[in-house]
This record gives sequence, structure tokens and C-alpha cells, in this order.
Amino acid sequence: MIIISKYLVPKRYLGITIWPFIFLKNRTLKDNLVLINHERIHIRQQIELLIIPFYILYVLEFLIGFIQFKSWQQAYRNISFEREAYKNENDFNYLKSRSFWDFIKYL
Repeated sequence: MIIISKYLVPKRYLGITIWPFIFLKNRTLKDNLVLINHERIHIRQQIELLIIPFYILYVLEFLIGFIQFKSWQQAYRNISFEREAYKNENDFNYLKSRSFWDFIKYL
């Protein structure tokens, strides 16, 4: 389910996925197929890790990256879940062929 909320999506971001919802900054982003595909990849990752462990790993990877790179953006971009989603967001068939726990390739 897609929900529009400019207040729940952090600044500098267009969307955020919190299972089972995709929150978008504004209504026009519903037509952005690449963004929706990116967020759908996150939905799959969250399901595979039974939701809560996904968020724990996400935050841990971010914190480690932030310590390592001293950059919010670089830490965010190096989270394995984000790396998988960004690399495959243009492939609209990716989720059909994606293997279980495929994000591990991006660690």
C-alpha cells in the first residue's frame, strides 16, 4: 500500500518503506516506477528478515558506515539493502528472479 505523507519521509529522500507501507513525499511520485520498484525491493528484504531484524541490521550497517565514512550520504549508500535496491531499481523483473536473501551479495 502506498501512502502520501511529506511529514513521514525524511528530508533529502523521496520515499521510505516501513512494512507493509511505502510512504512517498508527494502524490506525483506514485508514477515514478523506478522509485516504486526500489521500495518494493525493500518490502521483500523486510519480509525475508521477518521485519524487525531488517531494521536492526539496517541501523547497524548505517552506524558502521557513518563511523567509517563520516558521511551520512555515503553511509546510507553503502547499506547492503540500499546497494541491492539501487543496483536493481531499473530492472522491473528483478523481484521475479531474485533469490532469497540476495542482499547478502551486497555486504
